[in-house]
Amino acid sequence: MLDVAAEGHFSTKERILGAAEDLFAQYGFAGTSLRQVTQHAEVNIAAVNYHFGSKENLVAEVFRRRLDELSDKRLTTLRAALTEQPGQLEPILAAFIEPALALTLDRHGGSAFVRVLARAYAEKNERLRKFLSDNYGHVMREFSKAIAGCLPDLGKEELHWRLDFVAGALTYAMADFGLIRRPSARAEKIHCQNAAAALIRFTAAGLRAP
Repeated sequence: MLDVAAEGHFSTKERILGAAEDLFAQYGFAGTSLRQVTQHAEVNIAAVNYHFGSKENLVAEVFRRRLDELSDKRLTTLRAALTEQPGQLEPILAAFIEPALALTLDRHGGSAFVRVLARAYAEKNERLRKFLSDNYGHVMREFSKAIAGCLPDLGKEELHWRLDFVAGALTYAMADFGLIRRPSARAEKIHCQNAAAALIRFTAAGLRAP
């Protein structure tokens, strides 16, 4: 086992986060112990306590290191869409969908995090849901406001139902649960772009439905 002093601050912390991400993807949050994380990361429990203090904080940091960047990309792209193509629904949806699907191309744990995110939707962990709502709920509110501006006749409750379905479809596509698999001859990036384009068409039609 390695202690805190044996490795640089950054590399130890990143190794713990990577190990936790892998294990949460496989076994869920409740099904993963700190002992499993320390064994997978090849550190001792003191290193986990030093960097995170508790399992709850570790879970939160696994989400922060991905969702902070994802949220920034989404909001930056959304602002550009509203400025450059005002009143257009598809660019808003692209700002929401494309950065998220791009996570699946991340060779440094992106695919594992996608499964972690799917578990966050599936598992009834109220503490985690509150953390995600408190820290990232503003992103969905910004998109909700932008989409509502494109669909003025859609009631608030109906809009929220449809946005839930958009988020669910996106999570499903990110986790690669679907029937459409990438042909071996097609590059992952092209497959991802095709998936994004299809999902934008689908969700736009659903949001515009009577």
